[in-house]
Amino acid sequence: MNKPLAERIRPKTLNDYISQQHLVGKNGVLTEHIQRGFIPSLILWGPPGIGKTTLANIIANVSNRPFYTLSAINSGVNDIRKVIENAKKDTGLFTTKNPILFIDEIHRFSKSQQDSLLEAVEKGWITLIGATTENPSFEVIPALLSRCQVYILNSFDKNDLIALLHRAIEKDTIISKKNITLKETDALLQVSGGDARKLLNIFELLVASEDNTIITNNLVLSKIQKHTVRYDKTGEQHYNIVSAFIKSIRGSDPNAAVYWLARMIEGGEDVTFIARRMLILSSEDIGNANPTAFIMANNTFQAVATIGNPESRIILSQCAVYLANSAKSNTSYVAIKKAQDLVKKTGDLSVPLHLRNAPTKLMKDLDYGKKYQYSHDYEDNFVFQEFLPKEICNTKFYEPGDNQREKLFRNILKKRWKNKYDY
Repeated sequence: MNKPLAERIRPKTLNDYISQQHLVGKNGVLTEHIQRGFIPSLILWGPPGIGKTTLANIIANVSNRPFYTLSAINSGVNDIRKVIENAKKDTGLFTTKNPILFIDEIHRFSKSQQDSLLEAVEKGWITLIGATTENPSFEVIPALLSRCQVYILNSFDKNDLIALLHRAIEKDTIISKKNITLKETDALLQVSGGDARKLLNIFELLVASEDNTIITNNLVLSKIQKHTVRYDKTGEQHYNIVSAFIKSIRGSDPNAAVYWLARMIEGGEDVTFIARRMLILSSEDIGNANPTAFIMANNTFQAVATIGNPESRIILSQCAVYLANSAKSNTSYVAIKKAQDLVKKTGDLSVPLHLRNAPTKLMKDLDYGKKYQYSHDYEDNFVFQEFLPKEICNTKFYEPGDNQREKLFRNILKKRWKNKYDY
């Protein structure tokens, strides 16, 4: 039975390993570890199909160590214990050639499964290499993470992926016998999504039945189904794309906002989640510079909850574009943050007597509410009086922003409060 192309041309040495020069290049950190003969326990973090498993195999081969592998999908605590016992028998304790245990998709291990690795890693019975597509800060328990170095593998760029294709054409025992021309590669690279394994699988499918193949965009699109967007609604990719979406609106770029919106929609994100985030933004980042933004965002939230997919994308796009083009102000957000910080520092300061409620005779006798001046009894519905505890009187939390509406607020505040708040 023939192995898949990706397996047939899997690199065996660091010299054949494409990309990740920051790790395995001449001055790469892993290269230095291997040259010194010291391999720490480590977590390889990066998207699918960029060579995490390959790198683990190379490290084991180059360092001449026993190599054990487990998949977090189908391995339990008992499997881990068996491997650890075998590793201890192989080399004994505290040797420089302790075996390597590679665990693919380590983020899928439960806490108890990860706990079962701690003693073996701590005592040096094994060197752990874990591979994950998710942020290890969220998915690996702190005790295990503190015992490992985390190395980030970057996505392949266009040159890396094309180099992989040329390697397959030149060195694979099957494909090298065919006459293959890479005329156009844009569609092939796009449908692979930067995943080298997927790229090679598609490439093998395209050239499998013909001895002479000219790779064009039309050929790829005619034979390969629609590219599926990589978007994990519970993983780091989810949070990164949402963050990019919000920051694009905050930064007043409607083009970027619509792009990240499209990424979420195509990835199957809950439309009410998107609308909820825009509703928060409309207050946090736009606020009183344009109060209508909050009304529009709230209406959007209600509308998409009623309408659902696919039409809700139109409403979300309209709202995102409106919010991105709106004047911005975070002054209300800053004001409440300042006030909360002061509350935490000063504790429960007493409410001034004239502001207290006095529903009983006793409270009235204690001067609750006495000397309070009812604003509506005065011209322009305003009268100068103190509303803060005496310990923090004259403290300013709200600073009007530099936009048309809040400049009006500043003028009103100056007129009313004179020099009290230094507006």
